[in-house]
Formats: sequence, structure tokens, C-alpha cells
Amino acid sequence: MGSVQRAMRLLESVAEHEHGAPAKQLARETGLALPTAYHLLRTLVHEGYLRRDKGLFFLGEAAERLGSSGAQQKRRSAVADALAHWRDAIGVPVYYAMYRDGEIEVMCVSDTPGNPAVEEWADFRETGHAHAIGQCLLAQLDEGSRRDHLERYPVQPLTPYTVGTDRTLLRRLDRMQRMELVTERQEYALGTVCAAIPITVGTTAATMAISVPRHQTDRLMAAARQLQGEIGRHLGSLAISISI
Repeated sequence: MGSVQRAMRLLESVAEHEHGAPAKQLARETGLALPTAYHLLRTLVHEGYLRRDKGLFFLGEAAERLGSSGAQQKRRSAVADALAHWRDAIGVPVYYAMYRDGEIEVMCVSDTPGNPAVEEWADFRETGHAHAIGQCLLAQLDEGSRRDHLERYPVQPLTPYTVGTDRTLLRRLDRMQRMELVTERQEYALGTVCAAIPITVGTTAATMAISVPRHQTDRLMAAARQLQGEIGRHLGSLAISISI
């Protein structure tokens, strides 16, 4: 444990020197004996956490990967915290999804036992035609991308309310304004209605959505508008985080 702590101190010290630092300076800053510092520095270089160039030590690729992973986790945490706040403020489950590399990806869901999320009984990636999240994402794509998606994941009946054919779905998507709020009533799951709000994340299609039980349908639009307002007020601060 002592060696790990000393190695971490050396990594932290190296990270403070953008242009590198020699072993003697690092030993002095960390309070380590020079032989101990040399031994740990060599080990860290061997493992890829540091690199040495002309007698100076810099962070290596392994350390940079850790830093990148930590930053990504921090961004995910920021999104999760925002969804949890809106979930509690509005009293509905909140979802965040993206269309990335030709796939619908639900990135984060925030719900409670009292307001549970929709059960994914049919793969969300394959049933984008039937739920508000998928329809909202597909509406943001160009026609070629939509047709490509439907060639891979054609329309299939999930409930009596599901859109019937690819052609019908494409006509519906064509009628939608690109950044229009999208609603869906029992097309994916009986007893559930949903609304999805389009979000611009650079060139990536994204959405945040809510769901409520069918008997609360009269709450859907008001809750969706409330979420839309919250997103508008906080989108600037979340812009980097939601690119996860």
C-alpha cells in the first residue's frame, strides 16, 4: 500500500508539470528518497503510466486513458444528476438517448419505484418505429439515414396501436418538424404514453423523453413542456456532458 501511495504522489507531481520534470525535482516535491523515486519512476514508465524523454518525465498513455475515463464518468454523472433532478421536479421517469453509429442508444434512465420507467420488453434499438424516443431520433435524420435504419430494423407490430408499415412511418416522420416534440400513445407498450424532446448535440441526433401511465395521459404534454423548459435553461451547461 505504501508503494502505491508513493507512486500516486509521483503521478500527481508529474501531472503538474506540462513540460516534464526530472527525477530529482519529483523526488523533492513528493518527499521521497531519490533511489525510491528512481525505482518507482522506472516502474511507472515500464507500465506506461509515465514516459521519459531527455531525462524528463511526462504522463504516459495509460495515465491519459485513466484521465479520459474519469472525465467521461464525470460527464455521465452530470447527466444522471440532471435527469434525477427533473424526474423529482416533474414527477415522471426521464430518459436520455442518442442516435450514434446507426443505432438508437438509451444512455441514461432516471425513475423511482413510484414512477417506474417503461420496461424494455422489446429491444429499444430494434423498435424505434414504435416508441417516442426512436421516432424523435429518426425525425432528426435525413431521408437516406431513415431508410437505412428501417432496412435494418423494419416496422413490426408491437401493440394494436403500432404504426403499420415503413411507408406510413416515413410519411409521419416527413410531416414532423425537425425539432418538434414527439408523442406516442401505447405504440410500444399498452398502458403507457410517452413524449420525446429533440436535442441538438453538434451533428448528433439526441433526445430526452418522459413516460406516464395511460390514465395520466392528460399530464403528458404539460410535463413534456416543463421538461423542455428545463432543458432549454440548462442545455448550455450540459452541452459537453450530454455528448457522452
